Amino acid sequence: MSDVLAALRLPLTSSTFGQQEKDAVTAVMESDMFTMGRHVSEFEAEFASFFGRRHAVMVNSGSSANLVAVAALFYRKDLPLMPGDEVIVPCISWATTFYPLQQYGLKLRFVDIDINTLNIDVEQIERAITPKTRMIVAVSILGNPCRFDKITQICQKYNLILFEDNCESMGAVYDGRYTGTFGLVGTFSTFFSHHISTMEGGLILTDDFEIDCLCRSIRNHGWCRGQPVGSPIFEKKDSDFYEAYRFILPGYNVRPMEIQGAVGKVQLKKLDAFLRTRRGNAAHFVNTFKHDKRFIIQQETGQSSWFCFTMIVNPDAGTDRDAVLSTLKKSNIEYRIITGGNMLRHDVIKYFDYEVVSSKQADIAHDRGFFVGNHPVDIRDEIDYLYKSLKGI
Repeated sequence: MSDVLAALRLPLTSSTFGQQEKDAVTAVMESDMFTMGRHVSEFEAEFASFFGRRHAVMVNSGSSANLVAVAALFYRKDLPLMPGDEVIVPCISWATTFYPLQQYGLKLRFVDIDINTLNIDVEQIERAITPKTRMIVAVSILGNPCRFDKITQICQKYNLILFEDNCESMGAVYDGRYTGTFGLVGTFSTFFSHHISTMEGGLILTDDFEIDCLCRSIRNHGWCRGQPVGSPIFEKKDSDFYEAYRFILPGYNVRPMEIQGAVGKVQLKKLDAFLRTRRGNAAHFVNTFKHDKRFIIQQETGQSSWFCFTMIVNPDAGTDRDAVLSTLKKSNIEYRIITGGNMLRHDVIKYFDYEVVSSKQADIAHDRGFFVGNHPVDIRDEIDYLYKSLKGI
């Protein structure tokens, strides 16, 4: 096993930092310039270029990326979102996919997942649409692309906003195009365990200049400082004294630091190599478990970036998940719930305005599923160990 991995035989995640990242951190420390500046701006430009979008806005987490992007949609000049508007969401995602929608007064309509892909069941989306529906939130779960051919067709047919939460799926590809670039906005995470890491961090991608400007203001106290030339969201006044602290939107302070930007530039150069290794591990995992009827493993749509390896204990197999998890624990293999499980099963749902269109498959994933880690280093031996550990159950 690679010494990059921790003492566990198969941990959920591992560090991808090497000497280049440490040198980048040291250079920022020695510069004595820590708040958002040149390195963040350069990383934003490089990130946008890598994914073929015009604009990238970095914030301090993927959760903040969702918050800022949702907020921006409420302050657009034309057809802004309004409290009470309805949004279609999948039953399974991370909590902060949903929280900004609730916090801005939107009504959520939960649609079930496809048990094989773990993504929203595209065949059920249209029956969830009402005259109040304004947006679809598409989440490519754990690296696996959504069916964007069908989703984009539905958005065009009903004139809906497509919002992509791509925080788990950096580098995934559908129909020759990166996920996170199909929507009006797409959000990404650069948390420690994700495809590239800036320790904490997130980004918003868009081709829309107004949304880019709105996001830049909202992440930064809601002021006008730092707006691009020609920004359509305010008119510059004569006094530089007041312009430096002129507030134009209800915003937040969710800025990243220069260390995050500097490390991001290093990590982005490694992304292609990380993805190749993850996909090589995934090919071995799929080949190892494809005939094991005890487990439903994630069926790849497009080209997944394979955040991890999901396993659902097949309801028809007569196998108990507790027995599986107990064996994993004894075998020194880490595991956890699939993303955040079915959001409808969490206590916090009592604070939401929502309706459930369907949730049966999400319940199965919640009650019978788990995932184990994938890594940007060769873990084929660890996958073999996983299979051997589970063989006797």
